[in-house]
Amino acid sequence: MRSVDDLEVLGRRVLLRSDLNVPLDLTGTGEITDDGRIRASLPVISKLSDRGARVIILAHLGRPKGESFAERAAGGPSLRPVAERLGELLGRPVAFAADVAGESASKTAFSLGDEDVAVLENVRFEPAETSKDDAERGAFAQQLARFGELYVDDAFGAVHRKHASVYDLPGLLPHAAGDLVRDEVAVLRRLTTNPARPFVVVLGGKKPSDKLAVIGNLLHLADRILIGGGMGYTFLAAQGYEVGHSVLEADQIPAVREVMEEAKRRGVELVLPVDLVAATHFAPDAEHSVVPVTDFPADREGVDAGPQTRALFAEKLADAKTVFWNGPLGVFEFPAFAAGTRAVAEAIARVNGLTVVGGGDSAAAIRALAAVHRAAQRANADRRGQAAHLLRCAGPVPVRLRRLHRRCVRAHAGQAGLRLRAGRALRAAPVPP
Repeated sequence: MRSVDDLEVLGRRVLLRSDLNVPLDLTGTGEITDDGRIRASLPVISKLSDRGARVIILAHLGRPKGESFAERAAGGPSLRPVAERLGELLGRPVAFAADVAGESASKTAFSLGDEDVAVLENVRFEPAETSKDDAERGAFAQQLARFGELYVDDAFGAVHRKHASVYDLPGLLPHAAGDLVRDEVAVLRRLTTNPARPFVVVLGGKKPSDKLAVIGNLLHLADRILIGGGMGYTFLAAQGYEVGHSVLEADQIPAVREVMEEAKRRGVELVLPVDLVAATHFAPDAEHSVVPVTDFPADREGVDAGPQTRALFAEKLADAKTVFWNGPLGVFEFPAFAAGTRAVAEAIARVNGLTVVGGGDSAAAIRALAAVHRAAQRANADRRGQAAHLLRCAGPVPVRLRRLHRRCVRAHAGQAGLRLRAGRALRAAPVPP
C-alpha cells in the first residue's frame, strides 16, 4: 500500500480526505460533543503540513437533506465549527471555504502557502458527491481534482462508499493511503485471522439494516453475538415482542428472522435484551421505568438496557478472548440512559484478550463516560470513532482500498473469508490482565 510517506509533498497542494464526522449535541445546540475524530486526524494533517504541503481537507458531516447545494447548506450541518476546532488543536489558523467546488473553495485552495491547512465546506452539500449517476459524480470529482496535485485518503470510515471524494477522485490524481487507513487494515488482520476464542461481538446502535451484512459475516467468525441498543428492538419485534414507540425497522423483520435462523443453524449464540428502560418520550429528563421485554408498554420507547440485561451481557463477555464492540446499548448522551453502555464498557475492560471498539458512537461513549475512563484506556478505543463497520461484508473490496493496496488487501480479505467493504476506524490492543 502506497503510504503518505512515499509522496513528495513539499510545495504541492494535497487533497486530504479526512473523517471529521463528529457527533453533535442532540438537544439542538449543534455543538461538537466529541472531537475524537478530529484529534485522530491530526497526525496525518500535521505530517503533511510539517513537510511543506498545502493541505486541503475534504470531509463530510452528517447527511444533509435537499436537492441543491443551497438547500443543503441552509439545513446544515456546516463544517465551519469543525474547522475552528481543528485550528485550536493544531495551534495555527485553518482556512475555511464556504463552498466545496465554487469560488470560495478555489480562492482558498490556490491562496495557500507551504504548510498551510484549509477545510472545504461539507462535501455532502454537493448532491453530486453521493449521486448514483456515474457521470454526475465523475464530473464533480473533476471539479475537486483541479484544486490538488496529490490525493491522500485518511478516512477509512468512508472508503466503502461510492462517493465522488473517495471513489472517483483518487483515480484522477497520484494517490496514497493515510496512516489511519493503513492501521485499519492491520486491525482487520488481527481481528479475522485465527482470533482467540471465545470471540464475542457486541452490536448496538440504531438500525439493523446498517449491520445485517456485518452480522451475516460474523456468523462465520463469532462464537457469541450480543445485540442491544436501537437495533435490538427490531430483533425483539421479530420474536413477537411489543416494542412500543422504540426505534423499529419493520421492513427488516423478515431479514432479521433469517439471521436468527442462520445463527441457530451455525451454533452461534445470539443474545438479546431481557429487560429494558422504557421512557415516556425522548428527552434527558423523561419519566422512565425498567420493564421486562415480555411486558413492554405500547405507549413508551426503549432508551437503555435494563439491569438484568447489563448483568447478562457482562456474563457473556466474562470468558471472551476476542471482543468486537460496535454501537452503544442506549441513549448514552443522556446520563439517565447511559447505564447499559457503561456496563458493556466496564465488562470489556475486564477482558483478558484482544478488544476492539469501533464506531463513532461507541468510541464517543467511552470517552464521555468518565466513570469508565479506565475502560477507555484498556480497551484502547477508536480515537476517531465512526459509524460504518470494519466487518461489513456486503460487497466487493472497496475500490479506494483496491487502488491503494490492490494485492495486499484483496489477498488478506480472501484469506479471512471476507469481502472487505469496511467502515469505521478501529484501534486495538491486547488488554493486560
